[in-house]
Amino acid sequence: MLLTGNIISGEFDERVNEFSIQKVKHFTTESSIKENQLKSLHDYLKKHQNDADGQIITLYDQMPIRLSQEEVNLIINDLEKIQTMYH
Repeated sequence: MLLTGNIISGEFDERVNEFSIQKVKHFTTESSIKENQLKSLHDYLKKHQNDADGQIITLYDQMPIRLSQEEVNLIINDLEKIQTMYH
């Protein structure tokens, strides 16, 4: 199942119960995220969603991507949509 969110785009694989992230903002990537990883990321961002300076996430533990406070809220919405796909 394909998802094109505001910040995250990718595809959910029901066979292995994983979401493959293909794009974050305008950066192309290929990374799979399990339900517990998604929940941890969601919980962290939710806890810090009101930080005026936003947040920084990394792709491949190497490339930092800055998210504004508004983008943090958008990615939280994307993660909540993805969360409903897990079984």
